[in-house]
Amino acid sequence: MKKIMFICTGNICRSAMAHALMDKLINEKGIDVEVYSCGIFAEDGDMPTYNAIEAMKEYGVDLKNHRATNIRNSKIKDMDIILCATVSHKNHVIAMYPELKDKIFTIKEYANFDENDLDIPDPWGYDIETYRFCANTISKCLEKIIEKPLISEWQKG
Repeated sequence: MKKIMFICTGNICRSAMAHALMDKLINEKGIDVEVYSCGIFAEDGDMPTYNAIEAMKEYGVDLKNHRATNIRNSKIKDMDIILCATVSHKNHVIAMYPELKDKIFTIKEYANFDENDLDIPDPWGYDIETYRFCANTISKCLEKIIEKPLISEWQKG
């Protein structure tokens, strides 16, 4: 089975939302993919932020049971695609796991989304509107990613 991982800083906002939204999309489209997420500086077991949980409710996704995973305790070496929230995350992950560099992209880069800015800004500490904007950006990227030939070929038999 193919595996995708989303990465951000703490795995309680961006990568958690991307993970949950991608789970929803692959289930709706019948794609055979396992989705994971982690954070470069995550504290294992941290809960998502209140605003991340609230923003995801608007997509019909329950984020309450998500728990953060630190990258060092993740299954990153088993992934087929690794998607980072920012260029800084991408560079950090490549520095940590240079052997995986051909699998590591930013979410926007992999989605061919707004190449002038490949970062999805961190909503942590901001209001619900900032989280909504972040979730909307992630959702638009995932809609493009799920249609990519590599992903769509992973349809369930």
